[in-house]
Amino acid sequence: MAVIERAATGSARRRLAIGVGGATVLLAALDAYVVVGVLTDILDALHIATNRLERVTPVVTGFLLGYIAGMPLLGSLSDRFGRRAVLIACLIGFAAGSAVTAASGDSIWLLASGRALQGLAGGALLPVTLALAGDLWAEQRRAGVLGVVGAAQELGSVLGPLYGVGIAAALGSWRGIFWLNLPLAAAAIVLVWVALPKRAQEVPTRKTDVVGGLLLAVSLGAAVVALYNPDPERAVLPPWGGWALAGAGVAAVLFVVWEMRARTRLVDLRGAVPRPFFAALGASFCAGAALMVTLVDVELVAQTLLGRGGVQGTLVLTRFLVALPVGAVLGGWLVGRLGERVVAVAGLLVSALGYVLIAGWPADVLARQYLGVLPRLDTDLAIAGFGLGLVIGPLSAAVLRATPPAQHGVASSAVVVARMMGMLIGVAALTAWGLHRFHELTAHLNIPLVFGKPPDEQRRMLDAYKAAVQAALRTEYREIFLATAVICVVGAACALLLSGRPGRAGSDEAAGAGQGTDRDQAEGRPLEA
Repeated sequence: MAVIERAATGSARRRLAIGVGGATVLLAALDAYVVVGVLTDILDALHIATNRLERVTPVVTGFLLGYIAGMPLLGSLSDRFGRRAVLIACLIGFAAGSAVTAASGDSIWLLASGRALQGLAGGALLPVTLALAGDLWAEQRRAGVLGVVGAAQELGSVLGPLYGVGIAAALGSWRGIFWLNLPLAAAAIVLVWVALPKRAQEVPTRKTDVVGGLLLAVSLGAAVVALYNPDPERAVLPPWGGWALAGAGVAAVLFVVWEMRARTRLVDLRGAVPRPFFAALGASFCAGAALMVTLVDVELVAQTLLGRGGVQGTLVLTRFLVALPVGAVLGGWLVGRLGERVVAVAGLLVSALGYVLIAGWPADVLARQYLGVLPRLDTDLAIAGFGLGLVIGPLSAAVLRATPPAQHGVASSAVVVARMMGMLIGVAALTAWGLHRFHELTAHLNIPLVFGKPPDEQRRMLDAYKAAVQAALRTEYREIFLATAVICVVGAACALLLSGRPGRAGSDEAAGAGQGTDRDQAEGRPLEA
């Protein structure tokens, strides 16, 4: 009886710990997307015209840049110093970044710096929480927990834009969103301190590869800077893009050389199984690219083709976003029954189908239905979102099972870094290409001169010009979503290299690296104070 009571207590503490970790993930995820709904207010505060939206892009990319650049190093630090210590430090940094953002005045660069600090600190919350799941649950029970944590991340993307609009309206300013983060972060710190053990399990303490982390951060940061183009109409890359990409390449080479020679490595694959590990990274990259392209371009479609601007445009996007966490939870459940490969491949192919359907949207898509019942727009977006949600659990489970426990923080970080890099590179490349394509399609169009024309002639000329622009936009978006479908198919090809059935990592070495052998681990690992 005493054994049963201890097991029940341990199970409850594990659920509490992962619940608190998931709450911190949700907090950071909300802020990743919170500016989407209040960009117009930020433009007004910074005295930027609404037709120069590219000038406020650093506010969005700054968060993502910090999120990506610091994640590998902070994930590694959690392996050394423990999940609780790193989570608390990151929450303090997140609060500091929120304060800088809220108090930025009319400085675009101070605002972007605050967002970058938020992203730098918030970037560690997801991989550390995923690693915590790997610490506390044995392999047989881990996939469902990973799906729930992934759902918390996706729930932030669903609620983020609406949360921002609601808090800004309630507090009277978009800056109130970031001031509110201070008490929220403080409450989260208290919960983390109480709920999480000092060290979830005994893993070998190792040094942290600071040099490798900095080199990787420089490489990723330079790549992101190279893809930021304030004038995308003239070229795919900005004037400094070539030099920045060259710098990113040099830093990447130095990183590889350092990792080959260093005794302590940031990405240490000794004891890991390379094939499923890198396959998961490739699939995660493709899924991230598809996700960010959707977040940006579906809202643009709503504004430019459907006449749904502002909050209405965000509501159109929620059809896609609501399906993401649903797919994440189901995907985590299916992994234990079908295996990582089947679920990940199926999810990416389902999302590819969704993007093919979106690419074929007619001008009157709002009036179209499937079988006379299902609205086409809602259904197509839900298919794409559900498919991307399915892959979250299997990809996270694959990398954790392919790496030893001491590397779970780094492995979790690698998956999220690959996904976020896909988000940045995918949206930058496809959006820049799409803008060029739009200008090619409209190069022959001239704004009609209607002065002095009869009213009927004026109306006919303006209607013809508007129809030509709308046709060019539909062509642009159709090609972007078809390209996104191809990206999903490439991701599915990567996922074919994952484990073929539940409980098998691809080799006996992987089985020993990623799972315990004690009988009590079938239900979960014990929490240590």
